[in-house]
Amino acid sequence: MTAKATYQFAGKTILITGGAGDIGKATAHRFAANGAGIALLDLNEPKMANVAEELKSYNVPVSTFCCDVTASDVGKTFTDAVKQLERIDYVFNNAGYQGVFAKTDEYPEDDFQKVININVVGVFHILKAAAQHLRDAGGGAIVNMASYAGVIGPPNMLAYSASKFAVIGMTQTAAKDLAPYGIRVNALSPALIGPGFMWTRQTELQAAVGSQYFDANPKVVEQQMINSVPMRRLGSLAEVANGVTFLMSDEASYITGFNLEVTGGQ
Repeated sequence: MTAKATYQFAGKTILITGGAGDIGKATAHRFAANGAGIALLDLNEPKMANVAEELKSYNVPVSTFCCDVTASDVGKTFTDAVKQLERIDYVFNNAGYQGVFAKTDEYPEDDFQKVININVVGVFHILKAAAQHLRDAGGGAIVNMASYAGVIGPPNMLAYSASKFAVIGMTQTAAKDLAPYGIRVNALSPALIGPGFMWTRQTELQAAVGSQYFDANPKVVEQQMINSVPMRRLGSLAEVANGVTFLMSDEASYITGFNLEVTGGQ
């Protein structure tokens, strides 16, 4: 049996956007368990405070910051995080919004703009601020949260697919631009992750669209989606966190501009 990989991040610090969400929380736990200090960024302060409380058991530095990634002054948050935690070595650019589910000819323009503002403009703001900080600090690693939707373009998810294709493109360009500064930039593209709120939400919304691709019953949609995965199961939050920790670790020190797909062999 192969032993589970354990990465050592003692004395290092990771900044995680979307830190109050399920993926942000799982990743924070994984890094804290391996000795890293944690800077959580989110707009949901109560949920973020709950995550910070959970992380206390690891006896690592933890700070929280209310941050809107669509605002252009996110660089100030990096400055504040460094003041509190002394350093930022890694950035998990994770905040995002899935958007509504609708056919292309019915997709609401206001929601399309909202998805792009959060998932593209917001990712750009964090990416730029992270690049400036890590450049001045002598290097580091960034992982952008993409999605398998940015690889295959699933039906009824026009804005989300467009935004995640953009994230993968930004990752590839940034990796080339920042390599001379010792900054590695990679992306992570989960497919079907669950159980949980996001999994339930997407099966219900896909069922409600009324397209030829999915049944009108969310329970049937669940099985249709799972049957599209060769391993016939959902990926887990822990497996997503595993991917992030690997891409940040010394074991991945030769990897940049890569999109790691967590797809169950799809």
